[in-house]
Amino acid sequence: MKIEIDTHTHTVSSGHAYSTMREMAQAAAEKGLKGLAVTDHSPDMPGSTHIYHFQNLRVVPRQMCGIELLLGAELNIRNASGEVDLPQPLLKALDITIASMHSYCYVDEAVEEKVTSGYLCAMENPFVDIIGHPDDSRYPVDYERLVKKAKETGTLLEVNNSSLKPASFRVNTKDNIFEMLSLCRQYKAAIVLGTDSHVDAAVGDYTYAEAALKEAEFPEELIANTSLEKLKSLLKRTKNR
Repeated sequence: MKIEIDTHTHTVSSGHAYSTMREMAQAAAEKGLKGLAVTDHSPDMPGSTHIYHFQNLRVVPRQMCGIELLLGAELNIRNASGEVDLPQPLLKALDITIASMHSYCYVDEAVEEKVTSGYLCAMENPFVDIIGHPDDSRYPVDYERLVKKAKETGTLLEVNNSSLKPASFRVNTKDNIFEMLSLCRQYKAAIVLGTDSHVDAAVGDYTYAEAALKEAEFPEELIANTSLEKLKSLLKRTKNR
């Protein structure tokens, strides 16, 4: 299996990452990738960048170091209503978005019904392309409802390599990912592999995610980013613009 685009990466603009956009693109080129999604944390994340950063991404070339860039954001799901922290016209203007649950940004009670509602409502947004790391038991979710909604709306679900690292701060991630993968196979819902890189050395490293997919015997045809063109064609915004 070859992954052609890393769909989840952060630069120094996220506030707690350590490489520039060009350093990330160069790392992607060295790893043999064809594309790189730069998805810096949106403004609710403590220490992250201002909304102007995302409004001004139009000035950045979409080719760098021989790599095609998709410029977007990792959004924060704020509540059980699925509200995110960038306005809709800006979401539409970006190339790609991930919506995730993060400490300090999700303000409702972290119980299964409210967390599941937050994810489901976010997936109704035509410009939320991916649900990021829905694998953390600190934010319990009904995985069958999550996967069925992902299939219905064309939203991609992420298998996050960083979640599976032994030092990850997320809780019970491997068991949760296996449950999600089993349901994705059952309902034929597509996934993406994201590194969640916060430094250039981690770009394109899917060591733990690939091992999980192999153990789960997950079909390659349901992995969206085995091809750059396949990934772009499966982004929900492609159909909604």
